[in-house]
Amino acid sequence: MSSKPTIVLARVLRVMQPLVRLLVRNGVTYPALAAALKRSFLDAARAELDERGMPPTDSALTLLTGVHRRDVRTLTRNAAPDTSGTPAAPRSLPSEVIGRWLSDPTYLDSKGAARTLPRDGTGLPGSFDALVAALSSDVRPRAVLDEMLRLGVATEDDAGVHLVGSGFTPQGGFEELAALFAANLHDHAAAAAGNLHGASHFLEQSVFVDEISADSAQRLHKVSVQAWKLALRPVMREAQARFDRDATSALPTDRQHRARFGVFFYSEKTKD
Repeated sequence: MSSKPTIVLARVLRVMQPLVRLLVRNGVTYPALAAALKRSFLDAARAELDERGMPPTDSALTLLTGVHRRDVRTLTRNAAPDTSGTPAAPRSLPSEVIGRWLSDPTYLDSKGAARTLPRDGTGLPGSFDALVAALSSDVRPRAVLDEMLRLGVATEDDAGVHLVGSGFTPQGGFEELAALFAANLHDHAAAAAGNLHGASHFLEQSVFVDEISADSAQRLHKVSVQAWKLALRPVMREAQARFDRDATSALPTDRQHRARFGVFFYSEKTKD
């Protein structure tokens, strides 16, 4: 029977296959990844030691990670902590605008979909300006709209401001897409790893089918998109309601959690 380290390594390498393909496609070499992973291993080891109530000594870090003590000293004393793999906790103002737009009945049509909003610089209820002003008095609504237009999550014409799709996936800008990719994949992996370890019981399920045609796979993709749209509305409404409730009734020290809900769909031709 294989040992746990052997099993976990094999499964992680399976997970890494598309990520390594992404690295190769974008010019990131193995030596660059291997050097960067040293810090990731040290960060993980420090978290593990902290959870166990043990001091993060050089010896303990070397023992847990296999990173040479010389590198441990260099990375822990001469460089700032690496936070590149940690998604930023605060939501951006455009994201807050989208969340409110999708959840507040003021900005929804009779079918519960995000309606077109007049710009309405006077700030009347139901306008885009009023939506932004309800969330922040520090940033001009025009500046927020310009950023949403740049990201491709909104459009503007004579009728008003339109939300594009769900609004949560930026259409332009590699940096923004890469940040969303990292945040989504990080949290999905964290949920799955926590469940596997037995430390958590997060929702992490999927439906799998094989031996189907390309047309059937495309049809399933369309059905999955529709299912996401149906699930998005109640979850988004509850997320906004909890955010608003905690903003007024919870102590700042109690507002230290974040949550992410998402779905994914993938299909490929089975390899011979």
